[in-house]
Amino acid sequence: MRSKSSLTEGPIIRSLLALAVPIVFANILQSAYQLTDAFWVGRLGGSAIAAVSVSFPITFLLIAMGAGLAVAGSTLIAQYVGARNEAMVNHVAAQTLLMVAAVSIVLGAVGYALAPEILHLMGVAPEVFFNALGFMRITFAGLVFTFGFVMFQSVMRGVGQVTMPLYIVAGTVLFNFVLDPFFIFGYGPIPALGVAGAALATLCTQTIAAVIGFVTLLRGRYGIHLEMSDFKPDLRFIRRAFLLGFPASIEQSTRALGLTLMTFLITSFGTLTVAAYGVGSTILQFVIIPAMGLSLATSTLVGQNIGAGNVKRAGDIARLSALIAFGVLSAIGVIVFTFAPALIGIFIPGDPAVIRAGSVFLRIVALTFGFMGMQLALTGVFRAAGNMVATMIMALVSQWVLQFPIAYVLSKHTTLGAIGIWWAFPVSNVAIAVITLVWFMRGDWQRPSLTEDDRISEQVMEEVLLEEGTR
Repeated sequence: MRSKSSLTEGPIIRSLLALAVPIVFANILQSAYQLTDAFWVGRLGGSAIAAVSVSFPITFLLIAMGAGLAVAGSTLIAQYVGARNEAMVNHVAAQTLLMVAAVSIVLGAVGYALAPEILHLMGVAPEVFFNALGFMRITFAGLVFTFGFVMFQSVMRGVGQVTMPLYIVAGTVLFNFVLDPFFIFGYGPIPALGVAGAALATLCTQTIAAVIGFVTLLRGRYGIHLEMSDFKPDLRFIRRAFLLGFPASIEQSTRALGLTLMTFLITSFGTLTVAAYGVGSTILQFVIIPAMGLSLATSTLVGQNIGAGNVKRAGDIARLSALIAFGVLSAIGVIVFTFAPALIGIFIPGDPAVIRAGSVFLRIVALTFGFMGMQLALTGVFRAAGNMVATMIMALVSQWVLQFPIAYVLSKHTTLGAIGIWWAFPVSNVAIAVITLVWFMRGDWQRPSLTEDDRISEQVMEEVLLEEGTR
């Protein structure tokens, strides 16, 4: 594999940036799906923005329930790359892709069937319900393609190849920007589908991305080469990978469920608050992309170095990544605080009420962006080491001990009202960042490489190598 030596040797900053920069650009472009939808849907008014806003947390929850399996796969891939075990890299990639495809089909079907009941349970306003239902159901129908491309990106990151996903995302995002106005507003024989049109445009482009990614893995040009025979179910490995990924699934689901319950709370304050949160949270997702890129790059680098036995270098990578993330996100926070009204106005022009409410949300949260960045970077270290239990516990504390209880108390039992929800974000950001830093400094993440863990790999590795020798 061409990437292994450059990521386990040489200057750390060079390796970190070589991975992080393409990942950051890919994530910026990936987020452009939501930004493009928000841009065009915003032309339909505040209720249309609210429909997209209430749909996103539910979609995110179902995706997150299977995302832990992808985390387990990418962690194992990175460590096997560091250990120079090419056969196991291919085996892990194929089995993980198979596993998450099956999970996403089941979750997509469940989400599609239960969408009306979920929206009723959330207490969505009548003027929002119809658009939210259409958006959610189309999104659920294409969940397998959306998650398939996410898994492709994880596999490529694990082997240290991050430019190909960037090219795919760039092309499909551009295509999505072109399709959105046609499907939303209609043109010629294409009917105006409104909010549902945004979801349909994204489904089309995500399907193209997933197909290209799958073909790329089969052709084997980027450090990994899968064959159709690799997708023969290996139930022993799938079971063991599931045990590794289950805590990560709980972590991802906890974050998503916390976001969903927060949306329940926000909807109780009316459409204006929902719209303000929808636009503000869209901007929030965009500005933390640099930290997410550093976190993903850190996971790959730390995972490969642990697999290669370079634990000291892995620790140096972790500390540098956390420092960079804190500095970059703090600077971005100052910019967002200063220009909050202008940023909100980009997505919902001509609605002063939403601009004012959204600006309040952004300014309350913005100055704690640096703490979010540091926490994301260090969380990537725990995942790379296979310490999924630590990330699960921190997610539980963040959502259920800190953010949601604080938001509920401040909004329902003080005079702050909806503004009390906004204050829960900075308080939980700072608190969980401090907890994560203390946990990292304990050194529990410096566990033996998963490639040396007989409970996960020994029997599977022997069987794969035996099969390779008899072909």
